[in-house]
Amino acid sequence: MEKNHSHHHDLHKEETHTHDKHAGHHTSDFKKKFIISLFLTLPLVVLSAAIQDIFNYQLVFPGTDIVQLLLASVLYFYCGLPFLKGAVSEVRDHAIGMMSLISVAISVAYFYSVATVFGFHGMDFFWELGTLISIMLLGHWLEMRSIMGASKALSALAELIPKKAIKLVGEKQIEVSINEIQPGDKLLVRANDKIPTDGIIRSGETHIDESMLTGESRPVKRVISDPVIGGSINGNGTITIQVTGVGDESYLQTVIDIVQNAQNAKSRTQNLADRAAKWLTYISLGAGFLTLVVWLVLGRELSFAIMMMVGVMVIACPHALGLAIPLVASNSISKVASNGVLIRNRTAFENSGKLTTVVFDKTGTLTVGNFTVVRVLSLVENYSKEDVLRRVTSLEQFSEHPIASAITNYGKMHEVEKHDVSHFESLTAKGVKGVIEGEGNAVLSPKALADFNLSPKEQEETAARTVVYLVISSELVGQVELADEVRQESKQAVKALKDNHIKVFMATGDNALVAKQVSDELQLDGFFAELKPEEKLQILTDLQAKGEYVAMVGDGVNDAPALATANVGVAIGSGTEVANEAADIILIQNNPEDVSKVILWGKLTKRKMMQNLAWATLYNVIAIPVAAGVLYPFILPPAISAAIMSLSTIIVAINAQLLLKEIK
Repeated sequence: MEKNHSHHHDLHKEETHTHDKHAGHHTSDFKKKFIISLFLTLPLVVLSAAIQDIFNYQLVFPGTDIVQLLLASVLYFYCGLPFLKGAVSEVRDHAIGMMSLISVAISVAYFYSVATVFGFHGMDFFWELGTLISIMLLGHWLEMRSIMGASKALSALAELIPKKAIKLVGEKQIEVSINEIQPGDKLLVRANDKIPTDGIIRSGETHIDESMLTGESRPVKRVISDPVIGGSINGNGTITIQVTGVGDESYLQTVIDIVQNAQNAKSRTQNLADRAAKWLTYISLGAGFLTLVVWLVLGRELSFAIMMMVGVMVIACPHALGLAIPLVASNSISKVASNGVLIRNRTAFENSGKLTTVVFDKTGTLTVGNFTVVRVLSLVENYSKEDVLRRVTSLEQFSEHPIASAITNYGKMHEVEKHDVSHFESLTAKGVKGVIEGEGNAVLSPKALADFNLSPKEQEETAARTVVYLVISSELVGQVELADEVRQESKQAVKALKDNHIKVFMATGDNALVAKQVSDELQLDGFFAELKPEEKLQILTDLQAKGEYVAMVGDGVNDAPALATANVGVAIGSGTEVANEAADIILIQNNPEDVSKVILWGKLTKRKMMQNLAWATLYNVIAIPVAAGVLYPFILPPAISAAIMSLSTIIVAINAQLLLKEIK
């Protein structure tokens, strides 16, 4: 399947409300509250009547209940505040999850225990309250610590634009803030500077690097009346531009808007623990109230029925569930980081095993991202390939053109000895010429050959490459071909993905001939070429609309909207900060092969999470009915519940550690 996709698509914007249970909190908040909670919980455990019964000691003094009440109140209202706020937010957003479950358990435990202090018949749950809050704070701290933080894609995009520009007022050059620039202003852009805003060249000519904005692998020649894009990098020529687009009208602002819309619309799957917690909240409330009603109907006193109800609600929030996912996530994310992969969005990583399609950017992702010599040919018998390269390198060393730089670097890498060159001359938009060993030599572009009444021999494999020709005394004697070289790892990456029955496509801003060559070389399932950022995004949404679970792998500003929209966005670490910030996963080693490893690691992590959830849920399946009194007259004492809870937590922790051996 081959596609040349170059026409404009309308964006289909979808408003999807998402809920962030950690909104408004920082990693340090949970850590601080966890430490405080731990210190407050220790005396509650020591003073608990249930614990004293188990370990056969007695520690009672006047005001014991009041001390416990004060400690528990600080625990509930200060350390438990993130959960209470989170529960309110979940209820408001119709997204019942872990925060709601924890809040139900700690609220029931606290207020029931307060009632026992003031005369209500029953045993308090203060120590259960403390351990529950402490372990849940630990779990959320681990969870937040393992995630790199909120996306800064929009601010990173804004950083591409320089803060100052040189404005021309008559003969004067005045440095002004970028915010002071208006359409119609004339700006001076010196060699190698960033272009401050969209505009039209009014004087000078240059080659501009637009690769990280448009995906075009070659520096683009720009002359008078040609447009330029704000944020691109000027080459070796000084130019004057007339401003055409500032603020909302600029190309870069269009990209910013697309990324913002994509991030707002991207529905991040509610994670496993929250989905389990949602049902456990309903089960906890339902089972608790059912327990209360049944015991009252059976004629037991209100205090007994309430005690049984509270036991069910407290036990329904197992400590293991609070650690089941965060421990696995923390271990997994730290382990894959040591293997060169940074996880920014844990949910996307967990779901990477569901991928059916991977879409790669070309420039800098499947390819190296730099022009390089890929072939040297001699076209006549009396000149070898080495002769051709030596003469071309000797002439190009005096040129500042990007193609010349690539050839010169190639010559240095291969330790090519240069000829002495005299009468060197740069031929504008045509090439260079000079005298070597008494003969006229010229390195020319294909179009410039016509001036010498020469025509290149058409070769299919050179159609997607940049070619320069060596002419000696009006004879065409050789050619040098340049291209953006395919990474060595790309073939293995594509093969590994296909072996996992995952379709592989390429979406690039580069031209169709170049895209086809790379697609054929890598044996991709198809390609899309000459794309604008919004069109890359449309490719993703079209595939998703067909039921595909899609990963986007890219490195440039033009990839950011697609990275933010994909089910799993993967950035090559050597790419732009914008791409890294918009992605869910970053490959530090710049190796496309790591995409298949991420999928494998994601599957292992998800499986381990499911195992832990299964164990944590099994605890509930057994403990809730027993706590409700189905085995009456046997009643599950709080101390026994605590022992089961501890065993469950230990098993979950050990299982999470085993993941470290599985990720290699």
